[in-house]
Amino acid sequence: MQRKFRLTRSEDFKRVRRSGKSYAHPLVVLIVQVHDQPRLKVGVAAGRTVGTAVYRNRAKRLLREALRPLIPNIRSGLDLILIARPSLVSATLEETRQALLTLLQRAQILIPLNES
Repeated sequence: MQRKFRLTRSEDFKRVRRSGKSYAHPLVVLIVQVHDQPRLKVGVAAGRTVGTAVYRNRAKRLLREALRPLIPNIRSGLDLILIARPSLVSATLEETRQALLTLLQRAQILIPLNES
């Protein structure tokens, strides 16, 4: 995922966690907040419940790579946070991508294919 799409500041994470809408899946949690600027920003997090630093970093890399091809199909003007769950460590890239697609559809933030 390109750096321009990343949510990096601690204040931004706190703002989205506090006032965003949450959607859960066994592999990942998605938090969505509408933003007034016409851009998409995504933050990826993995807590200590996921495992050691090696497993947390793997989970974050997996989430970023699974989301990368989906970014053009996500509405702009949103801040997203993806939070890894412990079961994500043993998931494949395709399982992770399917989990993200499910969450994005449930949150109704995917652009339909005929509009893009």
